Amino acid sequence: MRKAKEKINFNQERLDNSTDILRALAHPLRIKILSFIDQNDEINVNKIYNTLDLEQSITSQHLSVLRNADVVHTNREGKFVQYSIDYTKVDRAVQAIKSFLQAEN
Repeated sequence: MRKAKEKINFNQERLDNSTDILRALAHPLRIKILSFIDQNDEINVNKIYNTLDLEQSITSQHLSVLRNADVVHTNREGKFVQYSIDYTKVDRAVQAIKSFLQAEN
């Protein structure tokens, strides 16, 4: 248990990175997009928005959040950008959330 006056030190860069990841994973549509990418291993944005019946601009905005959080990888193939999931990053975030929730109980 922490004393009332004990100082907590945060690594701002790691905190910012963690915040980006949690924000990226906290949106239902981004989870839906990630689930679709997971089902296909690697897929381009056109297939994502056409299959999920989303607007291209909305899909691109959500993919941008996922890219900025390093939750997805991109690979350009000709004029198409292929998206795949960084499973290591996602698994680490899920484990951290589980650990936090268990500590709260």
